[in-house]
Amino acid sequence: MLSRGRMRGRGWVKHPSVHKAALWGELAANNQGIVMRKKKQRTYIGGQAVIQGVMMRGKRGMATVVRDDNGELQMEAKRIRKPKKERKWTRFPFVRGVVSFILSIVLGMQSLLRSSEVAITEDEEPSKLSKWMAEHWKISVGEVVTVVATVLGVAIAVVLFLLLPNYFTALISQAAPAIHTGSIWYYLIEGGFRFVIFLGYILFTLIFRSMRETYEYHGAEHKTINCYEYGDELTVENVKKASRLHDRCGTTFIFIVLVISIFVFALAGWALSLTGLTGIRAVDFLLNFIVKLALLPVVAGISFELLRLLARTDSVLVLPLKAPGYLLQKLTTREPDERQIECAIRAFQKAKEMDEDPESPEKTFATECKLSGLLSMMKEGLAEKGIDASDAEWIASINLNIPRSSLSEERIVTRKECAGILSVYEERLTGRPLWYIYGDAEFYGYTIKVDERVLIPRPETELLVRQAVASLKDGDSVLDLCTGSGAVAIAIACEAAKDKEVSVLATDISEDALALARENARLNKANVTFQQADLFNGIRGRFNLITANPPYVRSAEIASLSRDVRDFEPRLALDGGVDGLDYYRRIAEKIGRYIVRGGMCILECGEDQAQEIIRIFRTVARCDFAMVVRDLAGVERIVKIGF
Repeated sequence: MLSRGRMRGRGWVKHPSVHKAALWGELAANNQGIVMRKKKQRTYIGGQAVIQGVMMRGKRGMATVVRDDNGELQMEAKRIRKPKKERKWTRFPFVRGVVSFILSIVLGMQSLLRSSEVAITEDEEPSKLSKWMAEHWKISVGEVVTVVATVLGVAIAVVLFLLLPNYFTALISQAAPAIHTGSIWYYLIEGGFRFVIFLGYILFTLIFRSMRETYEYHGAEHKTINCYEYGDELTVENVKKASRLHDRCGTTFIFIVLVISIFVFALAGWALSLTGLTGIRAVDFLLNFIVKLALLPVVAGISFELLRLLARTDSVLVLPLKAPGYLLQKLTTREPDERQIECAIRAFQKAKEMDEDPESPEKTFATECKLSGLLSMMKEGLAEKGIDASDAEWIASINLNIPRSSLSEERIVTRKECAGILSVYEERLTGRPLWYIYGDAEFYGYTIKVDERVLIPRPETELLVRQAVASLKDGDSVLDLCTGSGAVAIAIACEAAKDKEVSVLATDISEDALALARENARLNKANVTFQQADLFNGIRGRFNLITANPPYVRSAEIASLSRDVRDFEPRLALDGGVDGLDYYRRIAEKIGRYIVRGGMCILECGEDQAQEIIRIFRTVARCDFAMVVRDLAGVERIVKIGF
């Protein structure tokens, strides 16, 4: 290291442990004397600056963090999925460089264009053009811009770095016959033009404030990666102290490409000259251009391998090769501020997290988009997590306040609408049940608030309410055991109140559940009395109707339940013992003391439990009759027991 406390002039006093090669390379590239510290660890994570943000890419995922027009950080994180059939030849040296180069261009361009959608202020309402294109062409303006920008970018690069150098060198060749196609001087001059155009392009971009800001984000990206490789904690203060120059920078890669292209194109030109060409200048020029275009993957492959080799060593022998790249990075990186560093840190941490944790959720920018595309993305993401993909439709339907049947109609989702939808979607990816996220669920036409204190009422339980309401007479009293959210008791009370006078008492062992049940009763103006009790303990009186949806999941089966049920809904409301029938036995043992003659008990049960429950009540409770009601799926779901 270098001692920061002892300075001489503009440089630092060297500590004996500093690697001379690393120090020379840094000082040669940085006239401010910034220190290139020895790295304790290496990372394969790389990145690039995007509009008002940074993209970081690892082996299994990439994350882009952008500061939007409100100054807030937005993140998009995507998994990099390998093709189902990965070809072995794509991993060969040189070939892998071409594959990696093309993938980097594609992913980089996608990140750049996606960042622009976040960073640039948009109107809340989609334009008439956006609506028209979505309705008639089933595409969005953003998709058109993406395609046009990609094609235009490639075309400009080809013109600037292949066509123009070739053209200028051909003009010189006409004036100086000794500099002909096939001579090394021809390709040295052409390479010189290519480098001058590249350097001129960089200097030209420095005129624009937006590009200088992008170079600051580029510096933040390098500093963050260097800070991690130094072994320091990724804090804004630590990243500030890190070097903004890095061996794996794309700027260095482009310089290597420029150098390698001279030799590859020279060899190709020499081979082409042996054919005698055509003698027609225009045709020879076009032929030469096509050959160079075809050789670009070869140049990229060789350059990739050389960059990897240089990045792995600090040997003094390779410093002359590294120094030009460092010098160019002095132009394409600038010192970032704290807000820019924060973007880079967040992007790096998320990319690293996705590489290390297969369960790390993906995230999506909130931008104006097509509804069909948003739905497809959400369904795919939910399915990968083993979550019912239809939840995507519920999320869109609720947030857009439209029926699910209308989701097939294409429309543009505004940025604000998209933000609301994605907020729910990303929380759903964690496994948290959808209705806990929204805070309520619909049951029998009533709104029931739900959270982790209670089970979410299921549609099949509405069958229990329907059977209960149908059996009630004016003046009856009802006892609802294991009431949880109070959904069953509230629905019975509200439905009965339409034409009858009934009293409803609801009990539960959980005081937390009862607190929510009381809130639901107030919300629905239901006349229900709540009492804490373990089934019948502490209950007085007899009832005409006793209902219950008790815990009936077998203890051994809880671990195999879906994640949203197993990890989020209360186990107390699920676990029915070894065979799932513990609560039914306890109810059967005492129900005779609490039900009137001619009364009825209506119970919900699990699949394949109904017949055993009937046997229990006939044996233990000596009931007069029992019958089973099947749900819409044909499952024996409700047991009705008469006394």
